[in-house]
Amino acid sequence: MNLKNTVSRRKFMGGLAMAAGYMGFRPESPLEAQVMPPAEAGAGGRQASTDEYDNWAKLCFNENPYGPPDSVIKAMNGAMKYANRYGNPDGGIVQAIATHHGVSPANVLLGAGSTEILDVVDETFLDGGKKVIGVKPTYGAVYEFARGVKSDSIQLDLLPDHRQDIPAMIKATQDHRGQVGFVYIVNPNNPTGCIVTKSEIKQLLDGIPENIPVLIDEAYHHYVESPDYETSIPYVLQGRPVVVARTFSKIVCLAGMRLGYAVAPTSLMDRMREHSVASINALVKWGGVAALKDTEAQARVKSMTLDLRKKTTTELASMGYDIVPSETNFFMVNIRRPVNTVTGEFRKRAVLVGRPFPPMTNYLRVSVGNADEMARFMAAFKEIVKTG
Repeated sequence: MNLKNTVSRRKFMGGLAMAAGYMGFRPESPLEAQVMPPAEAGAGGRQASTDEYDNWAKLCFNENPYGPPDSVIKAMNGAMKYANRYGNPDGGIVQAIATHHGVSPANVLLGAGSTEILDVVDETFLDGGKKVIGVKPTYGAVYEFARGVKSDSIQLDLLPDHRQDIPAMIKATQDHRGQVGFVYIVNPNNPTGCIVTKSEIKQLLDGIPENIPVLIDEAYHHYVESPDYETSIPYVLQGRPVVVARTFSKIVCLAGMRLGYAVAPTSLMDRMREHSVASINALVKWGGVAALKDTEAQARVKSMTLDLRKKTTTELASMGYDIVPSETNFFMVNIRRPVNTVTGEFRKRAVLVGRPFPPMTNYLRVSVGNADEMARFMAAFKEIVKTG
C-alpha cells in the first residue's frame, strides 16, 4: 500500500472534526472559533432557529453580507442537474483559476475553502517535526493543524504598529533553518487588517534560505487599496518556493459553499497533491467560474464595504477610540477593556462581534456588514462601550 497516496485515518478524522465546526458545533479551540458559524448561539446555547439566525448582525467571521451575485446563483442553479452524479462536469474551474492568474493548471490546487489549503501545506511541509514560523495574532488554522501533526510553531510578536515584523521573521528562520518547514504570512493579516508591503515580501524571500517555502494567505487580497501592496502570485511564476492561498469566501460571498485554492510552483504542488482531498461539490465549482468573470460584482461589494468601514471607523475615532488601520472587510478598535467583557452584551442585542485575539485582548474585531448591521453595531457600541 502506498501510504503517501492514501488518506490517513488521522487526516480523515481531522476532516470530520473540521466539518463539524462548519456545521455549527460549539467551538472547542481557537481554530473552530474562527471558522464555525454562530448557529449554536441561541438562548441557553441551543441550536438557533432560522428566524434568530437571520436576525443577527453577524459581524464576527468576516463574511460578505450581500450574498452571491445573480451571475453566480444562476451558474449554481444550472449545475443542480449534476447533483445526482459522480464525476460531473465542473465548469472548468481549475482552468479558469489558472487563466485568471496566468499560470498552468498544474500550478493550481482546489480546496474546500482556503482553510483546507492551509491543512495541506502543514501536512506536506511539517514532516519530521519541523516548525512553522509566523506571527501572533493571525489566522490560527496553520498553528492548530501543526499541533495535529505533532509539530510546533514559532510565533513572533507584531510590531508596535501591529504590522508583521519581517526582519524578526527572517532572523528566526535563519536561526532555526534546519528545523523550519515553512514560513507563514497572512496578507493582509487577520485580525489586524494590516498588510505586508511588496518590498517586505521581497525582503523576506531574499533573506531566508531559498529552499524554505513561504505560505502567503491572501484571503482579503481584493479589499486592499494601498499601492504598497501586491499579490505574491508573480513569485510563483518565477519559480520561487511560494504557496499563495486564495478563497471564494470573502468578496465573492461563498463562505457557506467552501471553495478555495492554492497557486504554487509544480515542485511544491506535486508534493501537496498527495495530501489533498479536495472534495468540493459541483454547484460551487460552477459558481466559482462565474464569480471569477463577474468583476463588476466584486467591485460593487468592495466599494460598499470600504465605504461603510471608513464611515464606521471615522465615527469611532471621533469618539476617542483608537483604530488599527485596515485594508480588509473588518477592523479592530481598542475598547480599553477586555473584549470578553462586552461580547455577551452585544449578543443580547443580536449583534455578534469577534472573540478576543491574544495578546490584543482589548481590541474588538468587527466585520463590516451592510448599512443596517453597521448602524445596529454603532447603537450597541454606544450603549455598551461608551457608557460602560
